[in-house]
Amino acid sequence: MWAAWASALGSGLARAAPMAAAALACAPAFAEEAPAPVEVLALRFSGDRAGARVVVDLDQPLATKVLDQEGGARRIVLGLPAVGARGGFDGSGRGLVKAWKLQSATPGARLILDLAADGRVRRRFLIPPGEGVAHYRYVIDLAAGRLPAAPAPVPSPAVDPPIKLAHRSRSAGPPAASAPLVRKVVVIDAGHGGHDPGARSATSNEKDITLAAALALRDRLERTGRYKVVMTRASDVYIGLETRVRIARRAGADLFIALHADSAGSDTGPHGASVYTLSDSGGARVGQVLNRHEWFSRTGAKGDSGVGDILLDLTQRSTRNRSADFAKLVIERLGDKVDLLPRSQRDAGYFVLLAPDVPAVLIEMGFITSPLDELRLTDPVQRGALMDTVAAAIDTYFAGETRLATR
Repeated sequence: MWAAWASALGSGLARAAPMAAAALACAPAFAEEAPAPVEVLALRFSGDRAGARVVVDLDQPLATKVLDQEGGARRIVLGLPAVGARGGFDGSGRGLVKAWKLQSATPGARLILDLAADGRVRRRFLIPPGEGVAHYRYVIDLAAGRLPAAPAPVPSPAVDPPIKLAHRSRSAGPPAASAPLVRKVVVIDAGHGGHDPGARSATSNEKDITLAAALALRDRLERTGRYKVVMTRASDVYIGLETRVRIARRAGADLFIALHADSAGSDTGPHGASVYTLSDSGGARVGQVLNRHEWFSRTGAKGDSGVGDILLDLTQRSTRNRSADFAKLVIERLGDKVDLLPRSQRDAGYFVLLAPDVPAVLIEMGFITSPLDELRLTDPVQRGALMDTVAAAIDTYFAGETRLATR
């Protein structure tokens, strides 16, 4: 089944191959052999007028750059410096993407996306070959609306079959200047709340500590101007676990951070922080946060429901890898400031970590039952310093993600 799906994806530029071969044959015999250009195998689109996902199938890793949105917020241009696009290709898109063009440029090529409404790039990332997939996939998520408006939710309906690239003759236009900064969406989840106090000590409730920490982290991130921060709760109210996950997905979150304080019951000895990401067993429960409209669970190509399972698995795998990368950054920075548990990077099936398309961690900031940790968590200065450390890890995480997407 997957072989047939992959074969369809690989058909994108088949008609361009003879031209490329002829061009190579005409090259001078004494010329130094140039690196083979990256080949675009196919383009795929999904979404509606509220948002869209563009998947570019490639035979090699790709360095890209978002250029200015020519013609305002209804045209997005991405520079593809290593791509060979002799002549040009174009076609129609889906939903928010009305049409697209792949044009020659200097250097390489550029992908032009004409939008049906105002839109912007929400995030970009590269997925390397994995089990059952032999090619690279460059993913571009778009959201309706102008910068710096809050990102709209990006629905993920069924993925269309690959679009074969029809050859067209186009003249290349000059690359545009760098696009304005797109703010990353960070969702902060203060654990417990309302009628659920969480863990308790003789003098403190976990729900109060997590809320104070969440507000401190929010303030630290918003001061930079680089983030749109969404709080699952900003007061002493109870929010269900399902709703917390739904808030993150509707916000189009680039990162989800749950804050908690641990407990050892009557034992005051255990202390230290730890960070959790989703476990394998937790990943199997992801269906609990999906609805019947999710593109992962919809029937795949030619009625093969296994395609949806494969797409979901690939999405989860990428998300879990990014979650683990962020968890490692948090652990490294926390370790310079506070004590850590012996096995500080852990995994579990916590419900708030189940979103298949949002990198997520749960930070146990310390033990509320430890006098040492409780003092640190209830003192505004020490708690603020702890959140400064988490914020620094967020800065580093997104700086690394940007380098991978643009180099």
